Amino acid sequence: MEMKKKTQKKTQREMQRGMQREDLLVNRLVRYGKTNMYPFHMPGHKRTGSMGFPDPFTVDITEIDGFDNLHHPEGILKRSMEWAAGVYGADRTYYLVNGSSSGILSAICGTVPRGGRILVSRNCHKAVYHGIFLNQLKASYVYPQEVPGLGIQGGITPQDVDQMLRRYMDTKAVLIVSPTYDGVVSDIRGIAQVVHRAGLPLIVDEAHGAHFRYGEMFPCSALDLGADVVIQSVHKTMPSLTQTALLHIKNNRPEGGCYANAQKIDRYIHMVQTTSPSYVLMASIENSIYQMEHMDLEPYSQRLGTLRQRLSGLKCLRLAGLDLKGTSGIFDLDCSKIVLSTRGTSLADATGWEKSGIKSGINSGINRGDNGPGSGQGRGPGSVSGAGPGSDSLPCFTGAMLDDILRRVYRLEMEMCGADYVTAISTVMDNDQGLSRLGDALCEIDSRLKPVSWDTTASSVYSMRSDTAMTIADAMDGELHDVKLKDSAGCISGEFIYIYPPGIPIVAPGEWISRRALDIILEYMDKKLPVQGPEDQELTYLKAVKTTD
Repeated sequence: MEMKKKTQKKTQREMQRGMQREDLLVNRLVRYGKTNMYPFHMPGHKRTGSMGFPDPFTVDITEIDGFDNLHHPEGILKRSMEWAAGVYGADRTYYLVNGSSSGILSAICGTVPRGGRILVSRNCHKAVYHGIFLNQLKASYVYPQEVPGLGIQGGITPQDVDQMLRRYMDTKAVLIVSPTYDGVVSDIRGIAQVVHRAGLPLIVDEAHGAHFRYGEMFPCSALDLGADVVIQSVHKTMPSLTQTALLHIKNNRPEGGCYANAQKIDRYIHMVQTTSPSYVLMASIENSIYQMEHMDLEPYSQRLGTLRQRLSGLKCLRLAGLDLKGTSGIFDLDCSKIVLSTRGTSLADATGWEKSGIKSGINSGINRGDNGPGSGQGRGPGSVSGAGPGSDSLPCFTGAMLDDILRRVYRLEMEMCGADYVTAISTVMDNDQGLSRLGDALCEIDSRLKPVSWDTTASSVYSMRSDTAMTIADAMDGELHDVKLKDSAGCISGEFIYIYPPGIPIVAPGEWISRRALDIILEYMDKKLPVQGPEDQELTYLKAVKTTD
């Protein structure tokens, strides 16, 4: 035992000596901030300035006299949140310093009784699934449609919600994500009418839509369309610090009052929020709302319009545009999201990019249809998701490739990439130079691409339906064992498997892993997409539920 303690102390000393000043996170951040890497990702302030905000160390305080208490607001914080509620048209607004995730957990646990049933859109963020687990809920899913030719998800229709509510009469609440990560907005007014007709509350994860109330170029907020509880991340699309968010409650009952249990939501908010809420973060929330209220958005609108007009003329890459409204369940589209699809394209010319590690026809280790992992029954890569090559011999150009080229060659960091597309977040804080750089880069990349045929009839991950064997909680709390991922078809998953961002499960705990789902997972791993979830980060093994047989 004494030898073990000495060994541990020696290891600790070695680790301490191994951390050099230049390796400290703060210094790495400073160095990164001095590079020319331009952020087309959250947070929405884009590292461009303080927006009148002071040095955080000079204003970082605790609950001292005159500054109220977020967990018992009576003074300045109470007035601030009431002001924010007035700005957004809510009956009550909460400042969240643990991100939208804390608001989602509070809304779910405060609305659906333990062990009850909730109907959620399958493309929800992983925080929704965490709420389902924590409250041991039964989950039913309504699935988004797919946008043909783009490889992105469409919207959720009121008809689909109505059908699921009729099938599962024990449903206690409905939760929809709108807009999606890619800016797709569903018909929230129509969905709210269906949900309220059943006497149920509608929760909308509007994390990517905190900016909607500012400017006619944006879609209407769910708060104005009948949603009862709305969660928004101000840090995603507004000039606020990371992990800042809002939860709004709206009284929509004809006789007054809320379809949701506002008192229980309030109780859970105080449970899941830190007991030491940062005044810096709370001030950042308030300041970002104030700045947006007093900002002239016309220059940004013009810059964004110019960029979108330019990108709409690309010959191979395809911009998700407003022409998608009215198709694939899409009610509206957030034009601040720049979504470019790579489907049906191939990289023909990488001249001058060799020093960045980019070579023509080489997709950084992506499977070429050689019947290796993820290729399925002799199918080429991407055929599961509809992005595989057709009769042409040229390899497909993927979202991961486009993301990599934009980062390495053009020093532009995207928010995320999918198998067949990339998503860039633009905000009011983007400048002319940044938007012009993105336009120049995409135009040059597009000029190096060639169109290739691809299987338009192939099924996609968005149309996949997984059979449920047990609840998420029963699976995660049950007896689990390790199985090799490549041999996991036919097992009941004990873990989530998703691409993060955005964290939408391909397989959730308690679901049977189909051969088709496994093919998609292996294909995404081949394409170097960020497949996450399992405890084994190497993704060699997956925890599965032990069965009696």
